[in-house]
Amino acid sequence: MRTKRAAVTAACAAALLTGAAALTAPATANAAPETAPVNTEPAAATAPRQAAAACGDGSYQAEAVLSGSTWTARRGSSVVYTGTDMRAAMQAAVNSLTSGRTSKERVVVRGSGSIAAGSRVSLPSYTVLDVCGTINVTGSGSGDQAPVYARGARDIEVQHLNLTGTPLYGVFMRNVQNVVLGQIDMRLSRGLGVRIDNRGDTSQWTRNVRIDNVYVSGASSHAVETYGVDGITIGTVTARNVGESGLLLNETINATVTKVDADGAGAGTGYAAFRMANRNGRVGSSYPTNVRVGEVVARGGGRGVFCVSESGGAVIDRVTLSDTGNNAILIENCYNVNIAAQSGSVSGGGEIRLAARSEFPNNRDITIQNLTVTNSAIRESPCGENTTFRNNRLVNSSQSIC
Repeated sequence: MRTKRAAVTAACAAALLTGAAALTAPATANAAPETAPVNTEPAAATAPRQAAAACGDGSYQAEAVLSGSTWTARRGSSVVYTGTDMRAAMQAAVNSLTSGRTSKERVVVRGSGSIAAGSRVSLPSYTVLDVCGTINVTGSGSGDQAPVYARGARDIEVQHLNLTGTPLYGVFMRNVQNVVLGQIDMRLSRGLGVRIDNRGDTSQWTRNVRIDNVYVSGASSHAVETYGVDGITIGTVTARNVGESGLLLNETINATVTKVDADGAGAGTGYAAFRMANRNGRVGSSYPTNVRVGEVVARGGGRGVFCVSESGGAVIDRVTLSDTGNNAILIENCYNVNIAAQSGSVSGGGEIRLAARSEFPNNRDITIQNLTVTNSAIRESPCGENTTFRNNRLVNSSQSIC
């Protein structure tokens, strides 16, 4: 069924739960272990890349190695740290790299150990980190601490990282450029998985980020969150029983995402498997299509897809959303958004909802298409401007649109 019309003003906007602020974490969620998927499909980047090498393979300039209970950090034949502190060994290896370098140098970590939540390993510019082992984050802390941390740096690469425990953030990077995260696996009991932003200096975008594969379970906040990023390519984000969103893009432009696969993301909240907020996709004062998502899968949890607070410029090719506790899809004050450009299904759970809050301009140029909607509903209130519903098949479902 197709309905298309010009702007209509309606006075009956329903009050909806739209989720808390981006960094508010609900109670910890628990998750059963699951093998993280490996994406072998090439993703766009500054240069073509080969399949990921095995951890630790290839040349390196420094290493931190565990033998028994002793960590030893070396730069060539020079020992720069010996002791029982994994964090100190990693930082010593990083600090031993060439000062003032303008090309990347690599540190390999061989062994598993613990790092306190209230501490960090800081990566300066032109640093590659490959962690062949598991970091278990213990205790508590505050602020922006993370076992992998970079701020005001460029040309950073984290090739492999396995993380468990209770971090504030697993990876935290602020006002950075030219970042690559490779194979990241986090099985947590609290915290936020990956946060990349520009909030130290909002006059400057964080630019040119590539994330190949991230698996996060048990985080109390988001699996992956960005804020103030221009240019990001993401392979697969897999979220299992995280407290908030699987992937949250805030004020991020020129983004390409292959797949978001979320099970139990944001249960009992207004968060979603995939959420866009805070003028995400806005380029200057307009919303050209610049956020492209291949597929969103949501099972249970909060919402499936959520666009809010003057976001847009987005196309999602395929959606598979089932049994979400909140809206399967919520589009609220968004512009130029195309849902299920290729195909999709919504089964059970909350309705597909187009809504608006009075503090922002109403929805505009929204397309909902190619969906099989089973045991659910499609509802639009208030009426948006230039909204299109087409090629949607309703199975035991209702539709109330303008």
